[in-house]
Amino acid sequence: MTQNKKQTQEGLTVKKSKDMSEWYTQLVQKAELADYAPVKGFMIIRPNAYAIWEKIQDYFNKILDKMEVRNAYFPLLIPESFFKKEAQHAKGFAPELAYVKNSDTSDEALAIRPTSETIMYDSYSKWVRSHRDLPLKINQWCNVLRWEVKQTKPFMRTREFLWQEGHNVFATEEDAEGDMMNVIQEYKKLLEAQLAIPVLLGRKSRAETFAGAKTTMTIEALMPDGKALQCGTSHNLGQNFAKTFDITFKGEDEKKHAAWQTSWGFSTRLIGAVIMAHGDDQGLVLPPRVAKNQIVIVPILFDKTQDKVLKKSKQIMKTLGKFNPILDDRISYSPGWKFHEWELKGIPIRIELGPRDLDKKQITLVRRDTGKKEIIKEKELAKKISETLEDIQKSLFEKSKKFLDSRIDSAESMRELKSKLSEGKIVKVYMVDSPDVEDKIKEKTGGATSRMVEVSKKEGRCIETGEKTNTIAYFAKSY
Repeated sequence: MTQNKKQTQEGLTVKKSKDMSEWYTQLVQKAELADYAPVKGFMIIRPNAYAIWEKIQDYFNKILDKMEVRNAYFPLLIPESFFKKEAQHAKGFAPELAYVKNSDTSDEALAIRPTSETIMYDSYSKWVRSHRDLPLKINQWCNVLRWEVKQTKPFMRTREFLWQEGHNVFATEEDAEGDMMNVIQEYKKLLEAQLAIPVLLGRKSRAETFAGAKTTMTIEALMPDGKALQCGTSHNLGQNFAKTFDITFKGEDEKKHAAWQTSWGFSTRLIGAVIMAHGDDQGLVLPPRVAKNQIVIVPILFDKTQDKVLKKSKQIMKTLGKFNPILDDRISYSPGWKFHEWELKGIPIRIELGPRDLDKKQITLVRRDTGKKEIIKEKELAKKISETLEDIQKSLFEKSKKFLDSRIDSAESMRELKSKLSEGKIVKVYMVDSPDVEDKIKEKTGGATSRMVEVSKKEGRCIETGEKTNTIAYFAKSY
């Protein structure tokens, strides 16, 4: 194992509470999560971060199996004419499309996929013929490219990112609506149960609805700097794309019908959410359920007892194999240096073992989330590890949930809304659900957007127009 000793030893030079943006940038690089690519706006995902993504994939592929959704893969390049078929969709993605130079005889421009509705639905139109072909449920894990003009930040906003995108086809609107709601609930479970990040679940406003969709559902998290983060969306596409791409089927009534469709996805942005939500001034803090290595064993080595301590450390490593432990047996690094490195990289539990521990048949266990040390009898170790990992997972979620709950507020005037937004809060206001109204609020608040809307039994006055409405919008600054 080789390490950049100088970089890792320097650690983080800024506190999270003082400058979260710089803290995040340093952590991403020093914990070896990502690096900047030669092309502006792109990133290199390093193994430490990709391991988190693999954990997320492993978990969600099991969910896909239960939903009877099958994985497939579709081409990266999409003919420009495909985008022009669905006007709203084309308009929504036009500013972000990137094209490749076509060297063959065709004159048609080819776009790099920003999302795959159009290329997938061209195939769906050939595959769906009868009601017996439905439902058709396909997901793909892939990369997409959107030519962002905003400042990029690794994982949070880059021009290329990895994601999953599911695209399902149904015979009825009821089935499509049910699929949209089922998926967004599964996304919520993923964030809360696996990533230990609490989220709000709701419907997007008309202005924020996915281009071409009838309805968009979202899950929204709040980062420690007071900015909201959209962590996953699920769309009822209605019949817009089906009519455009001729995804039709012969029903049991022997008549031709346009299909109903859904699409849904989350991305490697979730890695950024984990970093921001749980990291501290020492580095990354990984929820155990997305940590590839849940334990690091650091033997305390002295010349006379080195062999005995290493032998016992290897025995412990074998005993705790299901937690995929790392044994840091490097002789050229001090224990303190190793402690610092694994804290930076977020391993949930550290086990320390020295000659005194051998004599007393005990182990020192250290939690990454709190730094608490505990002396454990060797025979109780496996049970204690399991209990501690579960407690770390639970504690990270509860801490984040307490933070989110404390940052949800309401406002009755534009002045009050702006004041509470400046405090890093998600602010509930009555709003007429209109793109024009939302654009005016966005302009007056310096860029805040509605993260979701809900229907209230009680009417109120729109914060912008003064009209009566029962729609409540959750506004926040966002990534």
